[in-house]
Amino acid sequence: MSMRIAVAVAATFGLGAVMTTAAEARPEIVDMHGDYYSPGTIVVKTGERRLYLILDSGHAMRYRVGVGRAGKQWAGTTQIDGKYRYPAWSPPAEVRRDKPSMPDVIPGGSPRNPMGVAAMTLAGGEYAIHGTNVPGSVGGFVSYGCIRMLNDDITDLYSRVPVGATVVVIH
Repeated sequence: MSMRIAVAVAATFGLGAVMTTAAEARPEIVDMHGDYYSPGTIVVKTGERRLYLILDSGHAMRYRVGVGRAGKQWAGTTQIDGKYRYPAWSPPAEVRRDKPSMPDVIPGGSPRNPMGVAAMTLAGGEYAIHGTNVPGSVGGFVSYGCIRMLNDDITDLYSRVPVGATVVVIH
């Protein structure tokens, strides 16, 4: 992994260390009739601010997520191209323009690191599905395009999906 995990969650940076608790993480199994994806596919519905891990032809595990704010959302199909525990983070150019005083690298495990406890990077871009140390940001339109999860939820999802898993992001 390069020193730059090019993902941005400016709302997270500088807000202090607030750790998630097990009570906040609430993945649930839901019916997914009418949506036809292969088991193991991750589907992010940005309008709902929900991420679905497809379990079988009729069921998925659903998680609350934070998604890209206005003008920062994207849609498409990609794959998980890397999985990292406590990754270091370097702000990409867009974040550095908005917040020029940011350090070049925030070490993994730092309470100021916006990646939280784990990240799964997405192929073809500067985005990831990752945790957060600011649980109140989950459920909103808050990022520069990344998919933000509670630390307990990213830990759960991280254990369930391999590198190469398909990710579909739709509005």
